[in-house]
Amino acid sequence: MATKVVMEALSPTMEEGRLVKWLKQEGDAVQDGDVLAEVETDKAVMELPARGEGVLRKVLVPVGATVAVGKLVAVIAAAGEDISSVLAEPGPATSERGAGSGERAAPPVPSRSAAPAPSAPSVPTATAPAAAAGRVKASPLAKRIARERGVDLAVIRGSGPGGRIIKRDLEGAAVVSALPARSALSAPGGFEDVPLTQIRKTIARRLSESLGPVPHFFLTVEIDMERAWEAREALNALGEEPRITLNDIIVKVVAQALMQHPECNAWWQGDSIRYFRDVHLGMAVAVDQGLITPVIRNVNFKGLRQIGVETRDLSERARQRKLKPEEYTGSTFSISNLGMLGIDQFTAVINPPEAGILAVGAVTQVPVAEDGAVAVRRRMRATMSCDHRVIDGATGAKFLQTVKRMLENPLAMVW
Repeated sequence: MATKVVMEALSPTMEEGRLVKWLKQEGDAVQDGDVLAEVETDKAVMELPARGEGVLRKVLVPVGATVAVGKLVAVIAAAGEDISSVLAEPGPATSERGAGSGERAAPPVPSRSAAPAPSAPSVPTATAPAAAAGRVKASPLAKRIARERGVDLAVIRGSGPGGRIIKRDLEGAAVVSALPARSALSAPGGFEDVPLTQIRKTIARRLSESLGPVPHFFLTVEIDMERAWEAREALNALGEEPRITLNDIIVKVVAQALMQHPECNAWWQGDSIRYFRDVHLGMAVAVDQGLITPVIRNVNFKGLRQIGVETRDLSERARQRKLKPEEYTGSTFSISNLGMLGIDQFTAVINPPEAGILAVGAVTQVPVAEDGAVAVRRRMRATMSCDHRVIDGATGAKFLQTVKRMLENPLAMVW
C-alpha cells in the first residue's frame, strides 16, 4: 500500500517548511525511519523521516519550495504498485517557487555575519570556471550557500558532474559581498525584494504577538561589576575548563534571583498565571537571518562551569541550526545580552507566554562618585521588560534589587 509523505510539524510552532535537500531520490529503496529530506522550519533545519517502506516513487516538491504542514511532498510504494490515485489528489500548495523543472529557488536573506564586505576581497581563481554562455551550473544548495556568503559562483571551479558546482566546492571560498544583487542595488533606484526565511517569518509573527497584546513596561538598574569581575578572574586562575565568563555569572545570578522571586518566573495563560518551581532560562542567540532562544533547563540546580558548558554547546548548535525543538522551547524567563557587541543599554521584547526578559548591556569603566571622591569602576546596565498583567512595578523592582545585590556581592549566591 502506498505511503503518503507529508510535510510534518517538526517543531511545536511550525506551520510550513522549506525543502532544503532531498537525501533520497526517486527509485531509492526506503526503510521505515529513514531520513528522506532536510527541512528548514521556523527555528532549525530538521530531518523529515519516512513513515513506511518500499521505494521512493515520486518526489512532488522541489528543493527550495515551501509547503504548508500536512501537504503531500512525496510518495513511497512498492516498485510496481499503481500510485496514480495518490498522484491525482490535489497537490501541495507552495509559497515559494521551487528550484526544479526550470524554476529558480528564491534567494535567502543575506547573512548579517558577513557584513560589511571587505574593501579588497580575495576571490579564488578558477582554472575551469563553471559559467558557460552566462549561465552558472550549480546545485540548488550551492547556490543558496553562495548567496548567503556573497560568493561569486562564476569564479568557482565545479567538481560535480559536467563541472557542476556543489557544496564542497564552496569550502574556503572567500566572501565577496553580503549584499544581494550588487548590480541591481548599485544602479539608480535599484532594489531587490528578498522573500522571508522561515525563521524571519516566525520572528515577525512573534513580535506582533508580543508588542501588540502584551502590556510592556521597563525597569533599568545600574550595577557595580567590580566584584563579579574579580570573582571571574579568581575562578579562571584555577586553570579549570571551561573558563567562566561574566555571562555565566549573570545567568546563575538571574536563576537564583528568580527562585527568590517566583512571581517573575511565570507564564501568562490568559485565564490564569502559571508559576514555576524551577528555572528554565532562555538565552537569546543571534543566528544568520534571525534570532533563536535555546533553553538552559533547571539552571537553579547547576554550577557556573556546568552553565558555561551548556551555554557554549547550545549557542554553537543554535548558530548551526541544529537544535531540537525541546532545546528551544519551554523557557520560563529569558536573558538577552548585547554587551559583547558594545551596547550599553537596550530594551528586549518579551517572549510570550513568559512574563519577563532581562536585557544586559556592556560592562564599561566609568567615573563614579565614591565616598566623596571620583573613582573609576566597572559598571553595567540591565533593563527588565515586564508583562504588567503578571508583574507589577514593585515586584519587578525587587527582583532587580536582588540581581544587583548578588552581582555586587557574588558571595550572596552561596547563601
